[in-house]
Amino acid sequence: MSTFILEAEIKRIAEPIGGVFGVAALRADGAGPTISVNGLEPFPLASTYKIPIAATILKRVDDGDLALQTMLDVPTDKMVGTAIIAENLIHSGICLSVHNLLELMITQSDNTASDVLMAAAGGPAEINAWVRAQGVTELRIDRTTARILGDFFGLPEPSAAAKLAEMQKSDPAFIAKLYQPCAAFDADARDTTTPMSMARLLARIARGEALSQKSTQTLIEIMKRCKTGEARLRGRMPPDTVLAHKTGTIGGTVNDVGVLTLPGSAGELIIATYIKKSAAPIARREAAIADVARSIRDFFLFGSGG
Repeated sequence: MSTFILEAEIKRIAEPIGGVFGVAALRADGAGPTISVNGLEPFPLASTYKIPIAATILKRVDDGDLALQTMLDVPTDKMVGTAIIAENLIHSGICLSVHNLLELMITQSDNTASDVLMAAAGGPAEINAWVRAQGVTELRIDRTTARILGDFFGLPEPSAAAKLAEMQKSDPAFIAKLYQPCAAFDADARDTTTPMSMARLLARIARGEALSQKSTQTLIEIMKRCKTGEARLRGRMPPDTVLAHKTGTIGGTVNDVGVLTLPGSAGELIIATYIKKSAAPIARREAAIADVARSIRDFFLFGSGG
C-alpha cells in the first residue's frame, strides 16, 4: 500500500463524522514515510496540551529546580471540576507531590492538576519556550484549563472556576454542551497545534532528545497508564499493544496522540489524531480514530511503511 492509498483510506474513514479530521504519523526514529492528512492545519489541543506541560515540569526536574517529591499546594478555590481532585478531595489543606500531580494530569486528565503544574512550570511563556527549544513552532499554550473552559462557556474571568463547578452540579445539560461544537472556540488560535507539530514533539520525547533518560522514562511510563479514551488509538489494536498516549476532548474536538510500540523489533510509531467541528456522537468520533490508527499501524508494520 502506498502513502497515497493510506491517506485516501483515512479520508474515507473520517468523512462520515463530519467536521475536520487531522492526523500525522511517523516512525520515532525518522525512518520511512510520513503520513499526513490535514497535518499542517491547526486544531484545538484540548487536554493533549498536558504533554508539553508535563515535559516542561520534567525539564525543571532535570535542571534541579523541582523534584518529583516536591509538594505543591492545591488550593480549593483553584480547583477545576470533572476530574479526580475536585470531586474527591473536597476539604482545604491539600498538598500533592509533583509526581502524583503528573500521574493524575496524564492518566485521569485531571484539570486541577494541570493548572497547578502549569503554574509550577512558570506559566504558558515557559512552556512555549520549552516547546520552541524542541524546534516545534506550530504548537502554543495560552490558558489554564479553568480559563479554556470558562471561555468555552462564555464565563467571566474572575469567577470561571466557581461558575464551572456550579454549572456542573446544577445544569443537567452541562456534559452535552461540553461535547458539542462551538464556532467561536474552533476559530480561536489559542491553545492549538497542528497534528504534525505534536507528532514531531512526541518523536523527540520518544527518542530521548527532549528530556533526560530518567525523565523521558517517567513521562512515557505515566502515558502508558493513561485511563481515558480507551476506544480511540487503542480501540482497534491487539490486546497486548504497548501504547503511551494522551487524549483531549472538548466541543467538536476529540483527540488522541501517542507513542505506539510495534511488535518485535519494528520500533516505535508516533500517531497524532485530531478532530474538530464534529457534531457526531463521541463514540463515532472515537471509532474513526480507532480505525485510522489501526490502518496506520498495519501500514507501518506490513505495508510500504515498513
